[in-house]
Formats: sequence, structure tokens, C-alpha cells
Amino acid sequence: MTRDFTFTIKSIRFDEDYMPADSTRLTTNFANLARGKSRQQNLRNALRMIDNRFNALTQWDNPEGDRYGVELDIVSVDLDIDGSGKAFPAIEMLKTTILDRKTGARIDGIVGNNFSSYVRDYDFNVRLPEYNKGRAGFGIPDDFGDLHGKLFQSFVISDTYRAHFRKPPVICLSVSHDKIYRRTANQHPVLGFEYQPNDPSLTEQYFRKMGLQVRYFMPRGSMAPLAFYFSGDLLNNYTDLELIGTISTMETFQRIYRPEIYNANSAAGAVYRPSLEHQDHSLTRIVYDREERSRLATQQGRFAEDHFIKPHRAVLDAWSARFAA
Repeated sequence: MTRDFTFTIKSIRFDEDYMPADSTRLTTNFANLARGKSRQQNLRNALRMIDNRFNALTQWDNPEGDRYGVELDIVSVDLDIDGSGKAFPAIEMLKTTILDRKTGARIDGIVGNNFSSYVRDYDFNVRLPEYNKGRAGFGIPDDFGDLHGKLFQSFVISDTYRAHFRKPPVICLSVSHDKIYRRTANQHPVLGFEYQPNDPSLTEQYFRKMGLQVRYFMPRGSMAPLAFYFSGDLLNNYTDLELIGTISTMETFQRIYRPEIYNANSAAGAVYRPSLEHQDHSLTRIVYDREERSRLATQQGRFAEDHFIKPHRAVLDAWSARFAA
């Protein structure tokens, strides 16, 4: 008989004074900004970019373009697997809150946005490369992402999640740079034109095991589509302000980390082939080390293997076998 796991939620404000916790993945978007001698200026610039983008998308009753501000909280989810009280840092996400400076109201936003997971690092940077060693062609294990997906679904249906959040999470990521996206005739008033890829990406397959489907939209003023991962009804379950909070936050991160795609000097057309080799783009004033991020991702995967996967493999396998979302 296996036991249910215990989730614990902690949150910390993401502002210009933010310092990453010891358990935070250093490749996570918000943590990467808060490192080095320019950390405070990086954070200040990123937060200003988010506010500016939010106000650009909320032009009604906002003549000066400064009515709204976006507050961000980092939601850290710890997992106690054996009841010992010693928890593993399972998930980190962002929660948005919209500040209406005209009325003084603070409006609940979406939880999710960014998504950080050591177990995902293990799957993509440890397990997948080891599985493909010596193979003639690239392959994917049949159970690839099963454990991670079940852990995520277990958290979302838990009493802990429901006690903190009103709606299911929405995670917003970059498009894949090896796919082709075609614009459809479908246009949402906030999310913009919908795009469809030529075939599913590995990320889509991985997130499907988390119980999430994906749609691609390019909001007004954006340079490229964004990938929105969600459960339920993306277009009807969330308000315009909630969606704009996610767009402004995650597009800002993508402009910093994927400037070739999201800070390009020309917008995606009807047929779009994203490329990290695209030269016609502008850089933000925020500098980061993309090679370091790739290197650290492997280290983080090994951390998950050594401190979570290997020590608890028997318990995890038994729990995964019996889990049904």
C-alpha cells in the first residue's frame, strides 16, 4: 500500500529586491535575472517591461497608459514523499496579481505562467540523452514524462492547490524553433491570431502527460506566437485582465531569453519558422548567459536524480502505477 504525497506551498514576492532561494533552479527565468552585479537593474527593467506591455494591451479607460501594474509572486511547491518532513522542491510557478491604480483594486491573476521543475530537467537532460546513447536514431522511452505528469496532476487536484488558487494553471512558453506555424482565421480579442504547428513537439507530448493541451496565439503587438498550455477552456475560463497578465509577464521573459524570436524587428507572417539564428532582432538591456543555462540544466537534472529519483525509486514507481488523475 502506498501513501499519498504531501504538498506544501510557499510564496515570495518577485520584485527588484528578490533573491533566489537555495532550492530554486538557477536556470529559471526569474532566478536567472537576479544574479550578478546588475541583478537589481535587471529586475527593475524586467518589471517595467511587464507593466508597459500590460498597459499597451489595456487601452480602454487607460488614456495615459499607466493605469495598471502587475505584481508577481513566486509559488514554490515542496513535496514530502515519505512523511519525514524532508521535502523535495518539486515545482515553481508564478502567480500574477493586477493592481488597478485608478480604483485601488487588486485583481487576482493566473497561476502558472513560468514553469520550473527539477524532474523535468532530469527527464530532458539526463534520462533522454542516456536513453539515446548508441542508438541509430533519436528515440523517446514509452514512459517518458509519466512520473512528472502524474506528480503535476496530483498537485493540481490536491486540497493544497484548491486552498490557494481558484482556477487551473496556465503555462506560457516559447514556440519550438524546429516547427512551422501557420496563422489561422481565428482571432481572439486579447490573445490575437491563432497559429497551428505542422506537427506536435516533444514539449507538447510531455505537457500532455501533465494533463495540459496547447494552443498558439500571437497577441496584438507581439513578434511571434506564444504557446499556452492549459486544461479546460482557455478562452472562456479566464478574464481579459487575467490573460493579459500572463501575456505581459511571459512575453517579457521571452523577449529577454529568446530575442531572436520575440524581440525580432519584424513580426511573424502567415507562415512562421522561428529560428534562434535569426539576426534581425534587438537586444534588451538585460544580459544573461544562455550557455550557462544549458550547462546548469544538466546539473539540475543530476540533482533530481541523486536526491529524488534514485533514493525513492521504489516508492515513486509504486505510486505512479496506482495513480489515476
